[in-house]
Amino acid sequence: MKPADAPTIGLLVAPSAGRVPPEAPQLYGDSGVRFISQGLGVGEVSPSGFDAVEARILEKARLLERAGAQAIILMGTSLTFHRGPAYTDDLRDEMTEVTGVPCTTMSHAIVDSLHALGLRRLAVATSYIEELNLALRIYLEQLGFEVARVEGLGIRGIEKMRLVPPQTLTELACRTVKLAGNPDGLLMACTGLNSLGLHAGLEAKLGIPMTSSAPAGLWHAMRLIGQPTDRPGFGRLFALGAAR
Repeated sequence: MKPADAPTIGLLVAPSAGRVPPEAPQLYGDSGVRFISQGLGVGEVSPSGFDAVEARILEKARLLERAGAQAIILMGTSLTFHRGPAYTDDLRDEMTEVTGVPCTTMSHAIVDSLHALGLRRLAVATSYIEELNLALRIYLEQLGFEVARVEGLGIRGIEKMRLVPPQTLTELACRTVKLAGNPDGLLMACTGLNSLGLHAGLEAKLGIPMTSSAPAGLWHAMRLIGQPTDRPGFGRLFALGAAR
């Protein structure tokens, strides 16, 4: 149990249970940073599923701030990119305004990680349905990236994301990179996928850097409060040195 006065990051997560994602203690459990969370209750990973919870975002962000969060990240990747960069920026700014603490989103996090790794031409592997794959392609291209290939698993159920086995994710990543034809790097998008343990092995296998949603979100949030982000053994993103 970390003390109440420890640096504290608030996580807005999609599942209704609202648990802190396991990647947080795996990466930064010994950092002295405390993670707290609130669940949004997303029932389905689709635009209609997001519509049902958007009104809760600011309310839940306020609860995190009142519980001591010094920075807040909205951890739903597709929840934050599906309406485009302007919407994502507006959402971040509204969260910051109502809470009075620095706020960000998972989409800002993955973009930050792509820039930090120096990536432009991307292979993108996701858990998503095609509608969201197209929205992600448009989002990234509007921000200046070249999306060479997007491949998804077509999953809608929020709880099913965590059940995708590592072998399936590895096969998806390898297939996507092959179809992309010499990309600069790999983005694996979806906060619910268990991607953290794959980073180092896939980078060695594919010969390119990799970033993915939940790991990038935590890395980005640590940077937001000025905490060190480097963690040996988890791939190139976590070997870039201390936070700026």
